This record gives sequence, structure tokens and C-alpha cells, in this order.
Amino acid sequence: MAEVMEKEMNQVEEKVKEPALAGTFYTANRDDLSDQMEYFASESKNYYTTPSRAVIVPHAGLVFSGRLAYEGISQLDKKIKNLFIIAPSHKVAFDGIAVPSYDALKTPIGKSKINRELTQQIIDKFGAKINDETVESEHSLEVELPIIQSVFKGIKIIPIMVGKDSPAVIDRIISEYYPDEKNGFVISSDLSHFLTDEEAKKLDSETAKMIESGDIREFRFEQACGAIGIAGLVSFANKNNYSLIRIDMTNSSEASEDKTRVVGYGCWFLYEGTKMDYIEKNYSKLIPQLCKIVLKSAFDKGQVTIQYPQILDEEGACFVTIEKNGMLRGCIGSIVAHRPLISDLLENTRNAAFNDKRFNPVTADEVDSLKINVSILTPAYKIDFNGEEDLLNKITPQKDGIIIIDGEHQGVYLPSVWDEIPDKKEFLNSLKVKAGLKEDYFSDSLNAYRFSTIYLKEA
Repeated sequence: MAEVMEKEMNQVEEKVKEPALAGTFYTANRDDLSDQMEYFASESKNYYTTPSRAVIVPHAGLVFSGRLAYEGISQLDKKIKNLFIIAPSHKVAFDGIAVPSYDALKTPIGKSKINRELTQQIIDKFGAKINDETVESEHSLEVELPIIQSVFKGIKIIPIMVGKDSPAVIDRIISEYYPDEKNGFVISSDLSHFLTDEEAKKLDSETAKMIESGDIREFRFEQACGAIGIAGLVSFANKNNYSLIRIDMTNSSEASEDKTRVVGYGCWFLYEGTKMDYIEKNYSKLIPQLCKIVLKSAFDKGQVTIQYPQILDEEGACFVTIEKNGMLRGCIGSIVAHRPLISDLLENTRNAAFNDKRFNPVTADEVDSLKINVSILTPAYKIDFNGEEDLLNKITPQKDGIIIIDGEHQGVYLPSVWDEIPDKKEFLNSLKVKAGLKEDYFSDSLNAYRFSTIYLKEA
């Protein structure tokens, strides 16, 4: 009898927050909401199979951004038991961060239990305040819950509402709890607000470049309402040499067709390694195949449509090399990333085939006998040196690609050139000649840069 009474008392004492936005930001009907989750699952592009433990997802009405948020949350490792939701406070202004006193948050699908032990740690270790007002009608938190509930069963959440604070506190929280593989993180944020479609796409592209490059020095609050959470995650990624991989980007006009005043949405997942590592491990066969498809399509009358992972929409630079019977047939590339990698790949494929002045244009009859190889470049970094010998000492054979620039003279060798010229002195002299200089030339105005590549060969 005593055990029954204690159980009943515990049930009474449980503090559950009822949904405030059901019927506005998402449907209040349980069956319709479940059907919508199933629709999002069916529409998922499933570009990536690598589980992650941290994602950036949008938080608008589910009809606008739900598909994208579903894709991001679905990317999370299903072994996660505790999910930190880091969300901006839109309606309540306060300093620092806040957590609610509730035991659970409810939606028409069910309840998300709060891990009270971890929320107490956020209070004790990071100075969070208990503030239920911040979650009462906050869409940045509530709209994520039906998706979380449909993707995960039995997961506990740790809602962290962000007011006026530094991204450093979010970095510290992620750093504290990330080592435990049972913990995951959702950064809730939309991108640009209420610009035209054209303006939004331009600004959101700048934001994406900052997130994906890890360079957030110029990141502004008007670029994303969850800017503090995003910046905290980017800082954490930078410290650990991790990467944020794009899942997709869109804006509200996709659903509303109104391009005059849109809200931008983006979705990224955290990868425990570099972007180059990820591409090499997952797309070493696909990328040369895409280039070959585009080359073949140049001789067809119709337009070709290719499917590719969104990571290739991130900015990147590449060289495309075409070989025939083991001999060079064309090679064109970009030294500096200045457009989406997919655009660079396809444009350089066409140029290597038809615009390399060293060779006649490729013909339709020889396409099947050609092999396409791709080198994707990391950013180039300047080499500081004092004289030619010092420069040679700082070059690593077989690893470094080298760029030299002196006035109007410029030359670049990919790391693959070391196979042909293994001696450092000969390598540098040959590069000088390629740049239009003499072998024995050297001056204080000569600048050198190093980069590395991943080399992807057509099977």
C-alpha cells in the first residue's frame, strides 16, 4: 500500500509542461503529426550514413523547416541517451543561459523527459538560472520535440535556453559532455530573416561558408538567430579538428512560394575529422564518376541531371586530370576555392577536355577510353622563409603541393608531381620554369605557398 501511495505521489509531483505551439507551429492532431513525421522520413535524401553527435537544425513551423530539421536530427547517433538542446530565447530577454524546472515537456506525440541531474550540473558548473518563462512559448525549443520523439525512444533532453551570453559558454558545455558517447547536441537556429529570396540566399551562403570553414571571426547575429549556439559548436569543432558537414540549405519560399520575405534554413552535422577525410572515405569513386558523366553529356543533346551529396555544395578547389592510355590528355584546375566544389569539378572537367591549349579537344569517339582523376585541394598557406635553401628545407616531398608567385609570374605543382620529380631542388627549379622564370632565379619578392590534396582516381 505504501509503495502504491509513493508511486501516486511521484506521479502527482511530476511537473510537465503542456505544448504551447500545437496548432500554430505544428498540428495539434496526434495522428496528423505522426503522419507528418513519416512524410519527412520518406522525403529524406539520406546523403550521409555517418552517425553524428551534434547537429545544427532549423526551428520554424514544421511545414516550412520540418523536413530539414528531421534530416538533421535523424543524422544523430541512435545510441545517444541524453540530448542537449541549445536554443535561443526569442521572447524573453535575459543574461546568460537558463534551464527549466520542468520534469518533462509534452507534445501531441508524447513526453520528453528532462534529465534533471544534468540540468542541475548546468546550473552548478556553468551558472545557468532556472527560468521557466523562457520555455513557455518558445518555438526554438518546442518545434524540435516532435521530431526528437519520433526519431528517438526513451531519450532524455537537457534544454538550454540562450540569452545574452558568449559562445564560449556553449563551447565549454559541449567540451564537458561530448566525451561521453551517450550525449548528443542539437543547436537550434534559423538563418537570415525577412529578406528577399535573392538577398537571403546570398547572406546564407556567406554564413554557410563561415560555418564550414570554421572561420567565424566576422559572424554577425543577424545571420542566424541561434548565432551563439552555432559559434559555440564551431569553436568546439575547431579545437578538435572536427568539421561541420552540410546536410542541406533552403528557405521558407520552398513551402510558401513567397520570395519577397523569407527565412533561411540550414542544417549541418559534426564529423570527427576533416572535410577532406570525409570526402576521401566516402566519395573517392563517386566524384570521378560524376565528372565522367558530365564529360559524356557534352556530346549529348539533352541536359544531364546528377545527384550528389550536399557536401559538394560547400566551396572547394580542384584539378581535373584526363588521361588516355596512361598519358596526359588534359588538366585544368583551380588553386583557390571560389565556388561550390561541385561547380569547380564540373567546369574543370569541361575545360580539361576542351580548353587545355596543349591538346586538341576531346572527341566523342575517345571518351570511353579516357580516365578522369581528381585532386581536391586544401586551402593554401604561405611559407615564411629566408632564402632559397630555407624554402627548400621547409618543403615536404610527396606531401606538399607548391605555389610560387612573383609579380605576374605564377606556377603550381600538385603533390602528384613528386612522382615525376622527387628531388626538392629539381622540383622547385621546374616549377620556376613553369611560372616563366629561369631555373636559377630567386628574389625577395618571390612568395611560396603550400597545400595538400586528396587524389581520387577513376576505377
